Amino acid sequence: MIEKIIELDEQLFLYLNSLHYDSLDTIMFWISEKYTWIPFYAVLLGIIIWKFKSKAIYILVGVGLVILFADQFTSGFMKPYFERFRPCHDPDLEGMVYLVKGCGGKFGFASSHAANTFGLATFIFFLFKPIYRYTGFLFAWAFVVSYSRIYLGVHYPLDILVGGIIGVLIGWLIYLLLLRTIYKNNPANLYPSGQ
Repeated sequence: MIEKIIELDEQLFLYLNSLHYDSLDTIMFWISEKYTWIPFYAVLLGIIIWKFKSKAIYILVGVGLVILFADQFTSGFMKPYFERFRPCHDPDLEGMVYLVKGCGGKFGFASSHAANTFGLATFIFFLFKPIYRYTGFLFAWAFVVSYSRIYLGVHYPLDILVGGIIGVLIGWLIYLLLLRTIYKNNPANLYPSGQ
């Protein structure tokens, strides 16, 4: 059963990775780079401080915990434990992977990019849902960043799927922890009066 899932995952990867265009290579590499998103994170930081005022410190600690747990669980525990080669390091796929720039570490299961982006998207989604109508776009952002990893040849779809699920769970759990420990299970306590 596991072998069949891995085989299907490899076939899906090869199909998706083959759908490339030279004009998209630089864009996908740019999307995948963490430093590209510094302005986006700065805007999120500004909105959090503006909307939550003195309570923003708790929100930012929550964001930090989401990234810490998502990243450490996938990179610190899962990758060394499962030791599944990235597609670009897999000897069975040698010569078949469209690799844009560099391969990264030896192992790729599960994707920390997917865990981090989906974790942040989930935490911010629950946080902003009562005050902003269109916060669901954060999941589209996380999906595009995660998909770029397949395009670049450094992750299998299953790496992305599992990383994304882990991120969603961690983002949701940290939100619940923030709500229960700091705001006494009342979401209204999160927001300054008048929000």
